[in-house]
Amino acid sequence: MTSRLTARLAAASLLGAGGAAAGLGLAATAGWLIARASEHPNMAALGLAVVGVRFFGISRGLLRYAERLVGHDAAFRVLAEVRMKVYARLERLAPAGLPAFRSGDLLARFVDDVDSLQDLLLRVVSPYVVFVASAGLTIGLVGTLVPTAGVVVLVAALLCATAVPVLARQLVRRSEARQAETRGELSTAVVDLVQGAPDLIAFGAAKAQLLRAGRADAELARVARAAARTAGTGSGLTTLLAGLCVWGVLAAGIVAVDNGQLPGVLLTVVVLVSLASFELVTGLPQAFATLERVRRCRERVDALLAVDDPVREPTDPVPLPAAPYSIRLRGVRARYPSGRLALDGIDLDLAPGDSVAVVGPSGAGKSTLAAILMRFLELESGMASLNGVCLGDLESDALRRVVGLAGQDAHVFDRTIGDNLRLGRPDATEAETRAALAEVGLLAWVDGLPNGLATEVGEHGARLSGGQRQRLVVARALLGDFPVLILDEPTEHLDPGAAGALTANLLAAASGRTTLLITHRLSGLQTVDRILLLEAGRVVESGTHADLIAAGGAYSRIWNREQGHLIRSE
Repeated sequence: MTSRLTARLAAASLLGAGGAAAGLGLAATAGWLIARASEHPNMAALGLAVVGVRFFGISRGLLRYAERLVGHDAAFRVLAEVRMKVYARLERLAPAGLPAFRSGDLLARFVDDVDSLQDLLLRVVSPYVVFVASAGLTIGLVGTLVPTAGVVVLVAALLCATAVPVLARQLVRRSEARQAETRGELSTAVVDLVQGAPDLIAFGAAKAQLLRAGRADAELARVARAAARTAGTGSGLTTLLAGLCVWGVLAAGIVAVDNGQLPGVLLTVVVLVSLASFELVTGLPQAFATLERVRRCRERVDALLAVDDPVREPTDPVPLPAAPYSIRLRGVRARYPSGRLALDGIDLDLAPGDSVAVVGPSGAGKSTLAAILMRFLELESGMASLNGVCLGDLESDALRRVVGLAGQDAHVFDRTIGDNLRLGRPDATEAETRAALAEVGLLAWVDGLPNGLATEVGEHGARLSGGQRQRLVVARALLGDFPVLILDEPTEHLDPGAAGALTANLLAAASGRTTLLITHRLSGLQTVDRILLLEAGRVVESGTHADLIAAGGAYSRIWNREQGHLIRSE
């Protein structure tokens, strides 16, 4: 936390203490004024008290307003710092480190748990600062006038500040600690329900998912009711102690008046000041309950911040080498986040202008290879270099200005076609965006839309077909004009004929740049310089399309099977 934020929090605490002092001053002067006025003195004797009532009344309102203004401003600034810190952590974890968290629970950590941290400043620290200030003033004033009454206030204040909140915390500990997890479970259930609605309905599982969300909601409501009951119990005990304290102060004050130790007019001051001070302690039990919830939310946020980076950034990064770029992999081994070996001794050479295709079944390690080249995943062993410089010695952001990725799960934003394209290059002209669309075969379709490039694509590209969405992602990568381009399953969601045509278009569009094409389809690979067939993380065959067909191995069998399916579909 910066020194400026610390100063703001200190100022808010002082303003709160000032507001509490003004409230006590108002109670004291108003009580004295009422009691003294009952004796019908000369009006001049009441003038100072009347001014005091006005002063303290106005001051209390202004100080409380200022305390809330400064306190909330400081809390929101702290909240912004924490949220940016969490977002920066998520950015470092993405994409390889995020699967360790469920998407809905991750959303709850980033939104609800982070938001709950502001309660530590507004509902825990501030009430205690105000209470300490008001209790100290009350004990000092009442104790000076009636020492016995001061002891009564001191005992009651200690009980309200310690015993009652501790009891409330013990009662609420389990429910408040459970609230953060339950909120995460409900968020997960709702996100799964919304995002997976088509599949849930198609397979008749929507009712079960609704029941799951309903159970999480009912559990959250039960936890909230338990917390409310505990808060009510704490408030009741605090009110009881306040009432007993006032009666005790009144009794001690009456004895002091009878003994001539206290003027009768000041008895009202002693009682009203004691009563006013206990108006400020009603929030203490809830503050302890809030502290328990904030503690648990902080643990969940800290658990997210403590996750190790999927890749280690160099402390002294090497400058990016000059173009043209070549990539070399030797003996590369890497594991999935789950721990399963994904790549086992991969060798790969990408010279400037090369086009290499990596094929193989699902789980063979193709996408893991792309993650290695993008520095989304750390090597377990082996070497990966760019122009002879180890990838691990380069700053990741600098590397990604050279190596671009069009992934099969790339995000399409709920904006226009043009906005999604310009994500690859914000300063691209309309002519350049249209050229990128033409290269992937989307230009004629876009020109046929009423709004053209200004057409909204919907959330996750919901208004596009699967093939159109994939072509848009590839067009965005082409517009980025990366020297090294990785195309991860660009023909996903396309029929075999369209897949072959798009592959040929992409390879022609990427001509002149280093291209790594990852695909499970073999159509359109006749023109690539080299093909690698992966199985279980190893290269089992390598060569041109013609060479691999002539060899009659696994690649040839996959090709024949694919062609047979294509003939039958026609």
